[in-house]
Amino acid sequence: MTASPSSDVDRTPSERADVCVVGAGPAGALLAHRLAERGRDVVVLEAGERFDPADRERRMERSIRPGHDPLSVWEMGGPRDAYTAPGERFYPLNRARVKGVGGSTLHWQGMVMRLHESDFEEWPMEYADLRPYYAEAERALGVAGADDNPYAPPREEPFPLPAFAPSYSDSLFAEACERLGVTMHSVPNARNSESYDGRGACVGYGTCKPVCPSSAKYSADHHVRKAEAAGARVIDRVPVQRLEHDDAGERVTAAVYATPKGETHRQEAREFVLAAGGVEIPRLLLLSKSERYPDGLANSSGAVGRYFMDHLFAGVGGRLDRRTRQNHVGFITSECHQFYDDPTRGTEGRGSGGSAGGIPEWSPEGDEPEPGPVKLEFLNYAGPSPVEMALSGDEWGDDLLDTLREGYGNAIATGGLVGQRPRKENRIALDPSTTDDHGNPVPEIHWRLDAKTESSLRRANEIQRAILDELGADVTWTVGPENTGPAFHHMGTTRMGTDPAESVVNPRLRTHDLRNLSVASSSVFATSGALNPTLTIAALALKAADHVDERL
Repeated sequence: MTASPSSDVDRTPSERADVCVVGAGPAGALLAHRLAERGRDVVVLEAGERFDPADRERRMERSIRPGHDPLSVWEMGGPRDAYTAPGERFYPLNRARVKGVGGSTLHWQGMVMRLHESDFEEWPMEYADLRPYYAEAERALGVAGADDNPYAPPREEPFPLPAFAPSYSDSLFAEACERLGVTMHSVPNARNSESYDGRGACVGYGTCKPVCPSSAKYSADHHVRKAEAAGARVIDRVPVQRLEHDDAGERVTAAVYATPKGETHRQEAREFVLAAGGVEIPRLLLLSKSERYPDGLANSSGAVGRYFMDHLFAGVGGRLDRRTRQNHVGFITSECHQFYDDPTRGTEGRGSGGSAGGIPEWSPEGDEPEPGPVKLEFLNYAGPSPVEMALSGDEWGDDLLDTLREGYGNAIATGGLVGQRPRKENRIALDPSTTDDHGNPVPEIHWRLDAKTESSLRRANEIQRAILDELGADVTWTVGPENTGPAFHHMGTTRMGTDPAESVVNPRLRTHDLRNLSVASSSVFATSGALNPTLTIAALALKAADHVDERL
C-alpha cells in the first residue's frame, strides 16, 4: 500500500494566505472548500499522509485477514501517534482515529443524525441556529434517509438520497418491536443509495468500517479534492508543532509545522481554523503556551482539554432458532430514538409471552441517577462473517463447511449509544514523560465514567434485553456498565460558551482570547447527546466558514 509520492511535493509555506486550516478531516475539508469557492486563499496543513484511493481494496483485504494489526489498515501507531491513558479507564486512542487526508471519515461507519432540540438546552445556540447548516451538510455529504422518525427534530426539506431499505434482520426485530410498542425507523447514512455527486451507489462490500473500497460511503478526501479544484492548497505530512501570536496576544500570526525532510516552516495567514479533532486541537493549544498564555494558547479559562466526552456502547446479543442473515449489510439500517428525549418512559404493547406487554418504565436502583438519552440500534453484523471464520480457522474442506454452517447465520444483536455529562476531570493533558517523533509531549487522556452514564447503560440494556426476549433469542452476551467501551467520538475539549471564564470559543466558533482563531470540531460541543457527531461537526464547520468569511 502506498501514499502519494512525497519527494516532489512542495511543502514550503504559501506566500499569501487568507486562511490557514489545521486538519483535513471533514471539518477542515468542508470549511476549506466553502472558503475557496468564495475566492479566499486557503492553505490546509495535514499531519497525516494523502492515501491513494486505488489502495482501498487492498486495505479492505488487510482488515479482514488475520495476523494484521487493525491499526495497520490506515497505518496508525508508532512514535508519531504515541499517547498515554493513565485515567481510571484505559482509552484506546489510536483505534479511534486516522491521521491522513480525509481524517477519521476514512474508517467511520457513516451514520449522520441531527442532534435533537433537547440536546441544545445547555448550548449557547439553539437547534434553529444550526438547522440551515444541517441541511447544507446533508447535501454536502450525500445523506440517504427518510422522514420516518417521529422523534427527530423538524426538517425543512427531504434527504438528498432515498433511505436504504430495512435489512432482513430488521424485519425480525420489527415484529417483536411492534408487539412491545417500540418504534423502529430508518437511519440517515452518509453513503450513496444511488449515484450522487460523482460517486457510485453502495455495492455491498460489507466492510464499511474500516474501509469502503467503492467510495460510496462519504469520506472527506472527496471535499479536499473539491477544495483543491476551487484553488485551495492542501499539504500532507506537515504536523503543526505550535501556533505563534502577536505581542499583544490578540491574534495568531503563524502555524509552525515540520516536514518529512526535517525542515520547519511558518505559515502566516489572516485567519486560522483548528479542525484536527477533539484530542489534537487541545494538545496543539497546550503545546503553544507562551509568556502571555502560560497555560496554553486560548486557555485563559483553563477549559482547554477539559470536559472530554465520548459516547459509550451498550449492547445485548445472542442466537435465534432461525436464520438472521447477518453481515449481508455492513452498516445499520434501522434504529430507535423513542427513548432519547425521555429514557425513563415505558411502552404499552401486546407481548407474545416473552414480555410483560411492553417496555417497563425506568425504576432506579437505590439512589441511581436518572438515565440520559439512549439511542437504540438494530445490528446487521452480529456474530462473525463466514469470510472471517474461514480466514481465521484451521480447517479445510467439509470440516470447514460444517463449522461455517454451525457458527454462522443465527446471530442477532441490538446496540446503542449513551452519552456522558461534561466533567472537568475528564481531560486531555500533556505527558512530558513521553514524546512523539518531533520531541513534543504526547496526549495524556484522563477518562472515567460517572453514575449517570452507568445508569444510561443499564437502561439501554434493559430495553435491549426486553426486545431480544420478545424475539425468543438465547442471550449470550451483554455490553453494559462493567464492560462498555467508547464509540470514538471525541467531544468537549474546547467547549463553546458565552462566558470567557468558563469556555474556549463563542457561538461563532471563534476563541474568546484570540480574534482570528476559530475551532471547527466536536471539541466545541457543550454536551455530548447520544447521537453520532459527524453531521453536527459538518454543520458547525460550514457555520464557522461563514463567520470567517465575514471577518475577511
